[in-house]
Amino acid sequence: MAVRVLPRAKKTEVAGFMPDGRLKVRLTAPPVEGAANRALVELLAQLLEVRVAAIEVVAGATGRDKLVSVLGLAPELVDARLRAAGPSRPAARGKRRSPSR
Repeated sequence: MAVRVLPRAKKTEVAGFMPDGRLKVRLTAPPVEGAANRALVELLAQLLEVRVAAIEVVAGATGRDKLVSVLGLAPELVDARLRAAGPSRPAARGKRRSPSR
C-alpha cells in the first residue's frame, strides 16, 4: 500500500486519501532515526488490528512517500478498515460569515 507521511504533526492520525489513492497519515514523531517509520507501523497495526510484525515499510524508509506491506489481511479489508479510520468532519463552529461585498 502506498502511504504519504507527514511527520512532526500536532496529532497522529489518518488524514484521508490523496487524489492518487495514497493513504495520507499525520505523525507526531519526527523523521529522525526511524521514529516516524516506527510510529507509522504502530498506528497501522492498531487500526488494522494486526500485530506490529505483520506490517513492514518495504520502500521509502527515508522519504515521506512509503510503500507498506501488510501480511495476513486481504487488500479489500485493509482498505475498508483504513477508510473507517479516516478523518471525521468536525461540525462547523460559530456563525458563518457572509462574503464581503
